[in-house]
Amino acid sequence: MSLTLTTMNQPRRLYQYLTAFTALLTIVTSGLHYAWPSPSIPQYISGNTTSFKITNDEGSWIIIMQLIAPIPSCFLGAAIIDVIGRKKSILLTAIPYTIGWLMVVFAKSGVELCIARFFAGISDGVAFTVIPLYIGEIADPEIRGLLGAGISATWIFGMLLINVVGSYLSITMTAAICTVVPCLLLATFVWMPESPYFLILKNDIEGARSALRKFRGRTDVEEELMRLEEAVKNQNKRNGKVLELFTKKSNRKSLGIITVVRNSQQMSGVAAISFYTLTIFHEAGDFMSPLAATILYVVIQCVMTILCSIIIDKTGRRPLLISSLIGSGICLFVEGSYFYVKDFTDIDVSSFNFVPVVALIGYVVIFNLGAQPIPLLVQGELFPTNVKGLASCLSEVYFCILAAIFSKCFQVMRDHFGIYVPFYIFAVCCMINLIFVILFVPETKGKTLEEIQEALCERKKEKGGGLV
Repeated sequence: MSLTLTTMNQPRRLYQYLTAFTALLTIVTSGLHYAWPSPSIPQYISGNTTSFKITNDEGSWIIIMQLIAPIPSCFLGAAIIDVIGRKKSILLTAIPYTIGWLMVVFAKSGVELCIARFFAGISDGVAFTVIPLYIGEIADPEIRGLLGAGISATWIFGMLLINVVGSYLSITMTAAICTVVPCLLLATFVWMPESPYFLILKNDIEGARSALRKFRGRTDVEEELMRLEEAVKNQNKRNGKVLELFTKKSNRKSLGIITVVRNSQQMSGVAAISFYTLTIFHEAGDFMSPLAATILYVVIQCVMTILCSIIIDKTGRRPLLISSLIGSGICLFVEGSYFYVKDFTDIDVSSFNFVPVVALIGYVVIFNLGAQPIPLLVQGELFPTNVKGLASCLSEVYFCILAAIFSKCFQVMRDHFGIYVPFYIFAVCCMINLIFVILFVPETKGKTLEEIQEALCERKKEKGGGLV
């Protein structure tokens, strides 16, 4: 089901923006679920405003449950995208997301909250496998960076919403309001076109032609249609050879690149910091109220990710990623140093209680200019069609494993050694990953997906691009 064009003189790329915007409502929902623990878990631990209490350890398991569930559901996403299509796969994510929110509304125990988070994680696994692939397939090269970075921008927007709403309304009311977003996804995205790649894969050439006309805003799409048909034909020659992801050198190269950028993202502790933002600011001091600091943190995170999505097609991926890791490492080191001096020395830091807030705000500014949005963007660019689903799946599984490990370790290290320890570890990881980014991550700015594949298959190292 899709809208019928009334005129072929529509503004160019209108459908690309509109389709991406409606599809990304599923990512907004993910962000709402993802950051829900920040305002909610402290309330459950205190038990002052909830019908039951949980322990710190129970809280940490509730937090990471949304990271455990995508590990199997990523494979579900990879399995269904070439069967039912990208569009239907995205629409299906609304169901577990809605179930998750309804379970939060009626939860009577920590176990029920874990199950609710597990349902949200099921949708996450499918959404983050399919969305980068879908946007990469519908977007022009000139705006693929903008739309791809929009994945992180809308995800963080969801985190902002839940921190604001969840801080002023009850947990039950907040969860009830959040059910509106997946319902809005169903009501809007159902009218958007399917990916032309998938339609050609199913031999629906007329459907692919119609979708291309909508996405490109013009009637003359025969040249691009022929190019896509050729690409899909080449895929069909290798049909069933998903093991090429591991046996073909260019695909192994792409897997290595994805591993590096995912390491750069998650080993900096972004997941743990997002989950425990309110707790961190509670321990930082009284320079600013923890609630105000948390909301400011997420607002800046959202603004900087949007800024990155605007400039990324001009500056390129590599410069933003490299500068982001350098700045993030410095800010995390400063954060850890403040907590070490505050908790383990006799030095009076009351005159410097602004430092942890400023350092963490600096971290979120710099991190979201590169290391946050770029991994998902690159994930949708580096792989050929026949292995893209499995590659996206493995990337998300790796992301979830890293995020779960580093989030759980944050709680364990904070409780047993002091909060400064995880910040020092995150800072060191930034510097280590910086080396790998400089050596191995290529520049994909302004290239078509076919040109990226050609570059990856070249044996010569591309100047300044790290293609080895």
